[in-house]
Amino acid sequence: MQTPRDWLTPEALTMLQTIAQKGSFAAAARALNLVPSALTYRVRQLEDALDVLLFDRSSRQAKPTAAGQELLREATRLLDDMDAVANRVRRVATGWEAVLTVAVDSVVSRSVVMDLCASFLALGAPTRLRLRYETLSGTLAALTSGQADLALGVVTAQGLPADVHHAELGLIPFVFAVASHHPLATAAEPLSHEVLLQHRAVAVADSVSRGSGITVGLLGGQDVFTVPDMPSKLEAQLRGLGGGFLPESLARPYIDSGMLVTKAVQKPRISTCQYVWRDSKQVPAGQALRWWLSQLERSTTRDALLQPVHRV
Repeated sequence: MQTPRDWLTPEALTMLQTIAQKGSFAAAARALNLVPSALTYRVRQLEDALDVLLFDRSSRQAKPTAAGQELLREATRLLDDMDAVANRVRRVATGWEAVLTVAVDSVVSRSVVMDLCASFLALGAPTRLRLRYETLSGTLAALTSGQADLALGVVTAQGLPADVHHAELGLIPFVFAVASHHPLATAAEPLSHEVLLQHRAVAVADSVSRGSGITVGLLGGQDVFTVPDMPSKLEAQLRGLGGGFLPESLARPYIDSGMLVTKAVQKPRISTCQYVWRDSKQVPAGQALRWWLSQLERSTTRDALLQPVHRV
């Protein structure tokens, strides 16, 4: 007798993802090289096996039901886990990873990361390279969940498993800055909590997918405009949409040009960033990861990663 486990195969999960991405059974069938009737039949078989309705068929669009959305979320995780297992097996067998995934926090210079990627790809190694951009605790979570092999710019690296290692990337001085036309630009210093509460803060959203994540530099009860990454935070503050802490290196060109004004606050901020990777006797780091770690041993590389250059 078949069980739901027999039906929840990688092929079935990929099929569901394709339908959700394409938005219709017809478009998904074309992408999967199937006739629409065959695709519809396979979905109905899966629905019967699970005893749930996965897609709302009341319109021409294939919209996932609540049950379908939950299965799609888990499908992404399960397929990523399968890829991670295959990658670890390949690494043990050959010494080279099939895929190396690097999670990059938004405080890290993307252009310098791209320079490192270019140098790695020039090696002609048999490892495919994958980048993912994360923020705050989402950067570390990408590594500890097995979705990344190296994490750059981790804010906190405490309570890690024995096979997860970390080293200091560097210190990031932050400045509290507002646009030159923002009301706080001419306010008396240091800015008190009471004064800050009267104005909107711009905050970077934590990219962690599970749990509450972390917030940095916010006051309870303060109006907050949340953006996805540090470049967006800079843009919002340049437009006067709020104030907040920015990495000094990121803000410096705009401070020098007069577009941003720094303000003294009661509680200054400085952060220590880490880079984190997984390595153990049972599953040692592969050749691709070791190449990246060798680059990070250089102080010039670490400094460059935390000194993004931006044009005004």
